[in-house]
Amino acid sequence: MTVYHADYAWIGGALARDVSIEVRHGRFTAMNHGRSGDGIALRGLVLPGLANAHSHAFHRALRGRTHGERGTFWTWRKQMYAAAERLDPDSFLALARAVFAEMAMAGYTAVGEFHYLHHGPDGHPYADPNAMGHALIEAAAEAGIRLTLLDTLYLQSGVDGKPLEGVQRRFGDGDLDRYSERVRQLRPHPQARIGAALHSVRAVPAETMAAFVERHGELAHIHLSEQRAENEQCRAVHGCTPAELLDDCGFWQGGSTAVHATHLTGDDIRVLGENRSFACFCPTTERDLADGIGPARRLADAGARLCLGTDSHAVIDPFEELRGLEMNERLATERRGHFTPAELVAAAAGHASIGWDDAGEIAAGKRADLVCVRLDSVRTAGSDPAGAILAATAADVTDVIVDGRQVVAGGRHTTIDVPRALAEAIG
Repeated sequence: MTVYHADYAWIGGALARDVSIEVRHGRFTAMNHGRSGDGIALRGLVLPGLANAHSHAFHRALRGRTHGERGTFWTWRKQMYAAAERLDPDSFLALARAVFAEMAMAGYTAVGEFHYLHHGPDGHPYADPNAMGHALIEAAAEAGIRLTLLDTLYLQSGVDGKPLEGVQRRFGDGDLDRYSERVRQLRPHPQARIGAALHSVRAVPAETMAAFVERHGELAHIHLSEQRAENEQCRAVHGCTPAELLDDCGFWQGGSTAVHATHLTGDDIRVLGENRSFACFCPTTERDLADGIGPARRLADAGARLCLGTDSHAVIDPFEELRGLEMNERLATERRGHFTPAELVAAAAGHASIGWDDAGEIAAGKRADLVCVRLDSVRTAGSDPAGAILAATAADVTDVIVDGRQVVAGGRHTTIDVPRALAEAIG
């Protein structure tokens, strides 16, 4: 058994002071007030492990490179396709390992990787048709965090059914049967789970969606209404919004996850709320790409469950994402105080949308994931510990423990020189 002594710990949705946290075989066994014998001191604020519910690992290569001549979504996408064109399984492994290690240093203990970079540059499968997916699984294991591989169905380039062309051919399997067979061949790993995703209503024919849900709907994600043009195109072809189209296919009934959910109608919000679907916001990417501000508070009030992701990795910082959830609402409404600190921590630690229901809380029986945040940095000094999440950044994370194993100590990854690994992989 290992005992950790926390100055402050986030337990049961509230701040507790001077707590001993007992861990055995990678699980929490007990939490007690006061110090109990010898133990490992965690100085500062201890949070449950945080979940990155939406990631595209290879997008990290674009950070700081997409703002020339002001930049638009379309110039960004052109550079994203250029990056996708160059990767192979070996370079993908090196990049993803460094990116996942950066996530660990920021306080993430699990990631949902929305994976659509499947095949070779010409669109033909590798000898191992899941070589790119297996690279992601290996990368997460080496970085020390859990992975949910959200293997993504991508069959067309627009709502009107245009075929994939250019680098997009790397994304497609041709049809649902070949996609399902490839996903079936993914090799399991103790620290990885396999989920599924529809890339978007633009990328999958409507007649295929219901069959996808029947086969893969248990743990499914989708990019939803990220930009207004997506809604306009869907209405033009199908006569309804993307959320309504997916509702007709039964997509939301399994508690599936809508990523971005930016431009929703009142009926869209009602549908997601009634089905207790997840809504994954990625505030730093949504502002970087000028997507807009999604109706997070209205979705939560309707019954949807909120979670957070870093998407394109313009920033990898869970505190920036959770602050964005609140601050975006303030900008949109010109009012303060939309989410309590407890609600923000719950969203940042929301593992359920990526299939790890036994994580995200410091509670007996849950996975022993801990994130220790300094309270004496230039950002957090003088903060009320209960509100320090609104002042801290990823740079304030000192220790990260995943399933009872220390992955970050003293602000450094225990096995990977992360800045060097990123520079080498991207360079």
